[in-house]
Amino acid sequence: MPTSSEHQSPNESLLPTCTAFEGTRRIASGTLPVVALKVKQSLDRGQHAPLLIFEDETGKLIEVDFRGSPEDVAQRVTAAQPAVIPPGAPAAGAVEVPRKPGRPRLGVVAREVTLLPRHWEWLNRQPGGASVAMRKLVEEARRVNALKDRVRSAQEVAYRFMSAMAGNEPGFEEALRSLFAGDQARFDSHVEGWPIDVRDHARKLSAGAFPPGS
Repeated sequence: MPTSSEHQSPNESLLPTCTAFEGTRRIASGTLPVVALKVKQSLDRGQHAPLLIFEDETGKLIEVDFRGSPEDVAQRVTAAQPAVIPPGAPAAGAVEVPRKPGRPRLGVVAREVTLLPRHWEWLNRQPGGASVAMRKLVEEARRVNALKDRVRSAQEVAYRFMSAMAGNEPGFEEALRSLFAGDQARFDSHVEGWPIDVRDHARKLSAGAFPPGS
């Protein structure tokens, strides 16, 4: 299957990836600047099948302004890309807490939190105060619910893609029910007859919805 093969710089590898379809055929995968140029080439050849670009992480459609030359498209898309922040670098707007001996650097973002008085009273009684207690509660909730969060996220991503690309395919409703029921065998069975690239991408996006042992 045709995919983009351009080499990516270290910064480009940190950008979100996407996948483009021409009708039901996958024509490119990679970062948006690369994929957008492949779609632009298809448009300039006068392709009549719908050309859609999906963000891999969310399953959402990406809108691109394809007016002008390929250079114009590349410039607009590149300018619209989020700034790449290397791993470990503080996020924009982060407030650094004064560093204490033996403690790693910690980036903290200040935002408003609304709680009832009894909640603040309880938090303020905890070791380290309200901020430390809230961070511990959030981290514990993330740990406990990590699997459920991954499953829900994968379901939502696959649902968005399938709704856009396979709504008229046989077994669509049954595939959705199987997706949200966590039944991978039935899901695979219902999508088996779909166009190959649509089927394979749906299976790829939905993989996290069917964790081992579920």
